Amino acid sequence: MNKKIVYIDMDGVIVDFKKEIDLHFQKDISLEIHYRDNPDEIPGIFKNPQPVVGAIESIIKLSEIGQYDLFIATSATWGNVESAMHKREWIERYFGDLFKKKMIITHRKDLLLGDYLIDDREANGAKHFKGELISFGWAYEKDEWNEYPTWEDVLKKLLND
Repeated sequence: MNKKIVYIDMDGVIVDFKKEIDLHFQKDISLEIHYRDNPDEIPGIFKNPQPVVGAIESIIKLSEIGQYDLFIATSATWGNVESAMHKREWIERYFGDLFKKKMIITHRKDLLLGDYLIDDREANGAKHFKGELISFGWAYEKDEWNEYPTWEDVLKKLLND
């Protein structure tokens, strides 16, 4: 059986990045002044964010059914060199070895070969991904909900395809 390939973005999909930004800005008002336009460059911002509701359980379920080959596909901030390391540590903390050597850091998701990409944005090549883009969660750039607002919606889609 050929498994379908699913790439899963991190920020806004698995990681509640918006909440983490808000927490950092609340703790230190100077951060908002300096990083308002680039909050992903805040030192340590990717170290301990909370998961998106339902993300961990849903991804584990997708893994257990054995129908999909799952990968992380995330972008690491160029101006925050620790971001890639912190993202990898976060994945290992929540998923153990599930994504060992299955984490791709790229700003060109359009170059990935696979069946699905779960992402909250169309940036970094996601809009031109050759498979099917599963638009997840809150689209903060458009200020509206994407087609699949929750992990429950994503599971319904993938378990019925």
